Amino acid sequence: MRTAAVVGAGMAGLAVAGALSRTGWRVVLLERGERIAAPPTALVLWANGRRALESLDPDGGWSAIASPLADGGIRRPDGQWLVTPRDATPTHAVVHLEDLFDALVAGLGDDVEIRTGFEVTSVRVGRQQRPVLGDGRTSVEADLVVAADGIDSAIRRVLAPEAAAVGSGFAAWQAVIPSYRVPAGFSAGERVDARSSAGEAVGAGSSAAEAVGTGFSAGETLGAGYRFVSVPLGERAAGKGGVYWVATAAGAPRPEPPAQQLALLRRWFGDWHEPVGALLDATDPAELVPQEVRELRPLPRTYAFGSGPGGVVLLGDAAHAMPHHLGQGACLAFEDAATLRSLTAPAAPGPELVAAIEEYSRVRRPRTTSVVRQTRRMSAVVQARGRLALRARDAALNHPRLLSQAPDTDWSPPD
Repeated sequence: MRTAAVVGAGMAGLAVAGALSRTGWRVVLLERGERIAAPPTALVLWANGRRALESLDPDGGWSAIASPLADGGIRRPDGQWLVTPRDATPTHAVVHLEDLFDALVAGLGDDVEIRTGFEVTSVRVGRQQRPVLGDGRTSVEADLVVAADGIDSAIRRVLAPEAAAVGSGFAAWQAVIPSYRVPAGFSAGERVDARSSAGEAVGAGSSAAEAVGTGFSAGETLGAGYRFVSVPLGERAAGKGGVYWVATAAGAPRPEPPAQQLALLRRWFGDWHEPVGALLDATDPAELVPQEVRELRPLPRTYAFGSGPGGVVLLGDAAHAMPHHLGQGACLAFEDAATLRSLTAPAAPGPELVAAIEEYSRVRRPRTTSVVRQTRRMSAVVQARGRLALRARDAALNHPRLLSQAPDTDWSPPD
């Protein structure tokens, strides 16, 4: 039987491990942590990410865990509109990561062996040998190795040392407030039309207003180097519903404990329009997830490295980590997984598999390079400071060219 080793049990690794096992691969999933755990946050899925997930596991029940989001527009800190909400059927959705991880783990199947506590410390490739991974104690050999081990990928550092993880000039904070602590009358944007179909966003199911739970759409606010996004979760999200928010600020990550960082956020965003201040006040320090926003510069020259009858591929953040300003990191990772699954499904170890992984790199690198370029342009918009820069930003936000910066979400899985 064909064998694959997937490194990293995050969203990308879980998705590709399950998909490969359903196409006849015997898979070992290697995770450096002692257990598989979901971050206590949420994820916005654009249409391309949803299609990728559905192609990876058509029976995954995604419509039961994802809630559609209507467009909430963009405001200034004083509440004035920069971009008014579009009255359209929701095209993206939000899912709590606990629910997503549960679904991905359930989809692994019996042909996936999970090994935790395995931290890759060595990678061996060669023309005459299958790729081999080691952790200093044991080794794993497979026809195909999938590096889904994130921006600090140990495998990428060996095979593509030209790609370095660097700071993007931003710090970010995320949190999910459970529904019982959501401020009364929470409104992150325009009310969702209950007549809108949720089918376009997440498949057949309840109406958009019922799925969103709070009855309101997401909202985004841009200040001078600061950004705040709030997203209502479905009533059933992680069994507790609530609101997911993300704040970003230009500068380095903060060293203070979470309680002090939360106090700092309340000061920075305290005079912004509601519900920004109310959401921060309702957040418990234990719910705060700070992070440095990093990216790969430059991207690896290739995502595929032949070795004997197969080789190694880079996937997700290991291949193309980027700032989250366009919300495409996870979506592109699911696209990677869907493409790899499709290309390798009929490939036997040998020339067929080597050709398949080379085709994977040929197809995926232009797509991800384009989205990374768009994301970096959006970083400049988010970082705008000073009166002239802010005026230029506000004018550009309504310019058709900038509005078209949203990545091509019409992507569909390969046949």
